[in-house]
Amino acid sequence: MKILITGGAGFIGSNLCEYFLAQGKEVVCLDNFSTGYRHNIAPLLTNEKFSLIEGDIRNIEDCKIAVTGVDYVLHEAALGSVPRSISDPITTNEVNVSGFLNMLTAARDAGVKRFVYAASSSTYGDSESLPKVEDSIGKPLSPYAITKYVNELYAEIFSRIYGLETIGLRYFNVFGRKQDPNGAYAAVIPKFVMHFMKGESPIIHGDGMYSRDFTYIDNVIQMNELAMTSQNPLAVNTIYNTAFGDRTTLNDMVFYLKKYLSELDSSIADIEIIHGPNRAGDIPHSLASIEKAKTILNYNPKYSFQDGLKEAVNWYWENLK
Repeated sequence: MKILITGGAGFIGSNLCEYFLAQGKEVVCLDNFSTGYRHNIAPLLTNEKFSLIEGDIRNIEDCKIAVTGVDYVLHEAALGSVPRSISDPITTNEVNVSGFLNMLTAARDAGVKRFVYAASSSTYGDSESLPKVEDSIGKPLSPYAITKYVNELYAEIFSRIYGLETIGLRYFNVFGRKQDPNGAYAAVIPKFVMHFMKGESPIIHGDGMYSRDFTYIDNVIQMNELAMTSQNPLAVNTIYNTAFGDRTTLNDMVFYLKKYLSELDSSIADIEIIHGPNRAGDIPHSLASIEKAKTILNYNPKYSFQDGLKEAVNWYWENLK
């Protein structure tokens, strides 16, 4: 089995590369290192079953080279972040829409067996219903959300017209080892971990009562593997929520972060939290129904939010302190 992982030097992509290499699979990583890091894949470069292609999904020729001889594509390459898409919608669209279409086209032409791609919970937009169920979405609240919804539309058309098997995984606030804590668009958990470890006060946007279905990276790896390998005829050409199926407020998230970090450095317990204004484009509440994934893919997430957070905190402490 030969697997192409686009964005393979990024947070989710590098974890997928590492996992499937450990399973004995042949792995090709395509990355332009705009948001991915060489250090994420450095330990893999000596593995004879791993190959790195430095290229850009916005270049169709790079996509064609990457899919050569590939059985499965796990498409993780994208420009994430709602705030980034608001400040630069054009680049977000070029990468997430044009780049996605390039990859679909290259995969179709190469005869790839199945194309599994990173979709997003942002697609639910202004829908207020909880939990979020795959076939009921609202209007997008950001350029990023629009691009991820367009991905789903393109995937459906490629399945229907060209017969390419596609599966979209709507990720819900994924966190864990190798997630970048730095930069203007860092995700909230690694960003807050670094603030605490430096003795700084993190800033919560709003009153902290917004809630998220925080999802540990190992649950996401499980979903990718199930989506890629499922033999259930009902499994393909559809979308699945990829989450734990529980929600945590930002205030509770910070409480557990302080608790676990204080076990490593007691002074962290005294750090105050700052509250700022709400952020444009943010969805107030996010909670996934994972019944579809459980029923069709036999998905069984192993890590709750607290279990995953403890693992993540320990990883950051050991690797970035």
